[in-house]
Amino acid sequence: MTYNSRSIPSLILALAAVAAIGRSQPPSNRPLNITVLYDNTAHRQECSADWGFACLVEGTDKVILFDAGTKGDILLKNIETLKTDLSKVGAVVISHAHLDHTGGLSAVLPKMPGVTVHLPSYSPPALVEAVRQAGGVVSISKDPAPVCGNVWLTGELGDQIVEQSLVIRTPGGLVVLTGCSHPGIVKILERAKEVGKDRLYAVMGGFHLLQHGDAAVQEIVARVRELGIAKVGASHCTGEKAIGAFRKTYGPNFIELGAGQVVRLNSTQ
Repeated sequence: MTYNSRSIPSLILALAAVAAIGRSQPPSNRPLNITVLYDNTAHRQECSADWGFACLVEGTDKVILFDAGTKGDILLKNIETLKTDLSKVGAVVISHAHLDHTGGLSAVLPKMPGVTVHLPSYSPPALVEAVRQAGGVVSISKDPAPVCGNVWLTGELGDQIVEQSLVIRTPGGLVVLTGCSHPGIVKILERAKEVGKDRLYAVMGGFHLLQHGDAAVQEIVARVRELGIAKVGASHCTGEKAIGAFRKTYGPNFIELGAGQVVRLNSTQ
């Protein structure tokens, strides 16, 4: 299912279709496991840290690779260290076309031939061709679209740097994965709630708050709480100051990320 227009009628149809799919089956009671494969920091000493982000989502109908870090050799090293089986991956989602989220694609795609790779529509031709040459099947949708049961793309957001995020419906609420949040983490969460038609539960990834002042960071933290987010894992481009603000506000419900971290979420948390 692919939508090719940004017009208001097509967006309404897209949201309606996604909502219908979301309600066609209850969320799975399987625990949702999110393994950080690439990040600025290392949660496990034996994993390598580098600027970029990638994680593996398990417990959904398809195993999903979300983003692919910057350097293929580092991504492969961490995958090997964590004994990750890429042959089980059923879908790849790229949040946006920056190198720190796409650089490892060519290294990992040969290990999952024929996998569908969900790219943003503005992806450069060289990236699209690289995905195809590495054995991936390119899928592009500007508007909200399903990846598998209870998992959706938010659709593209942003005027200058266009980005899509991943929304996963669980018994505890919606889990949102972000790459860099260039369009704004609050806007992404608002869109995720529209797409998933459920309450928000957790958000993880980069929030791109490096250049924000203290007052702006505090306002964003407060807004994220107002939206009902119970758990936050902020990393990558969020910035240490903003990570500290979320950590202080959320206390034990702040999720420390980093390469090698495995986050387990279920309906009892």
